[in-house]
This record gives sequence, C-alpha cells and structure tokens, in this order.
Amino acid sequence: MNKQEQLDTLQAMVKDIKYTMMTTRTSENHLHSCPMNTTETSIGAKEIWFIAHNPSETVDNINNDAQVNLAYVSQDNKKYLSITGKAELVDDKDKLDELWSVTYNAYFEKGKEDPTVQLIKVIPHGAEYWANGNAIASAVKMTAAAVTDTAIEKSLGENFSIEL
Repeated sequence: MNKQEQLDTLQAMVKDIKYTMMTTRTSENHLHSCPMNTTETSIGAKEIWFIAHNPSETVDNINNDAQVNLAYVSQDNKKYLSITGKAELVDDKDKLDELWSVTYNAYFEKGKEDPTVQLIKVIPHGAEYWANGNAIASAVKMTAAAVTDTAIEKSLGENFSIEL
C-alpha cells in the first residue's frame, strides 16, 4: 500500500467513525481520556476538528501540554486507528460557523453563541492502523499456530504506521 492509499484509508476510517477517545496529559503528568465527536477531518491537510466546552479538563490539559492521542475503533471492532498530534485551541467565528450543526445545540445552552464553545484543531503528526481479517480464518490460524508453536501475527490482518 503506497502512502496515498494509506492516507485515504485513514481519512475514510475517521470519516466513518463518529467518536474518538482523545487522550491528553494533566498538569500532574497523568493521562486523561474522554470521548469527542470528530467534527471535520482532512488528514492530507493535517487538520482534525472538534467542538468542546471551555472550561473543561480537556481544554485545561491542552493548555498544559498540547500533545494528544486520538483512538478510533470501527463499529465492527475490526479496524483500529491511533493518531498522535498537537492540539490547538482556536477562536475563529467563520470556522465555527462552518463546523456547527444543530446537534451541538443539545450541548450548548446558547448554541454557537454560547461563551463556553471552544474549537480544537488537532494537527496529526503520526498514525498507526490495524485491521483484523476474517474472524473465523484468524481463529483457525491461531489454533494451528498454538498447536505447531508458530508465530502468525503478521498474517492476522493489516498494519501500518505513517508519519504525517
């Protein structure tokens, strides 16, 4: 798979999955994860956008340390994606207008005019992708490997890492 195909695979996966777990680092150097709705993604342009509350623990953590991790899992639990990047807190009314949907009115009392609305842009710098193959075929391969004491990890699915 060439780099463009890898980028296309990542873009399609993030687009298809509504939520990610965003992991940030606290001021005490602990990890903190919370679910976030991915609002817009352009892997090629190095932009993944979120709408959050400010103040919040996530925003405080980004102010402390901008490095984040985004973990995505497909609904069928066969594809996994981990994206590392740098988060930026953005104040841009035009971008907010572009990203806003009425769904967010359920989270913000005053809609997009709510003073607690905060845009977060993640600039990804790396990703790792895993895809499991057919579950039955994998189970047969694992059973055969256990009996023959043979490692088969590389034949169980697809895996790649990419710098962005």
